Amino acid sequence: MSISGVVLGLINVAIVVVILVLVGAVAVWILSYLNWTPPQQVQHLYVALVALIALYMVVALLFGLPSVQVLPFR
Repeated sequence: MSISGVVLGLINVAIVVVILVLVGAVAVWILSYLNWTPPQQVQHLYVALVALIALYMVVALLFGLPSVQVLPFR
C-alpha cells in the first residue's frame, strides 16, 4: 500500500468521523428545541461509538481489509 493510499484512507476516516459527530450535534440541537436533551452519559456513549467506528476503519485500512463488504468476494 502506498503512502498516498494511506493518507487518502485517513482523510476518509476523518470525513466519516466529522459527519457522524455532526449528525449527533444536529440531533442534540433539534432535541433542545423540544426541551429534551439526552443525558450526558448517552452523549458520551455516542462519542465512544464514533471513536470505535473510527478505530475499526483505521485498523481495516492498515490491514488492507474492506471496512464494509456489501457484495460477496469473487
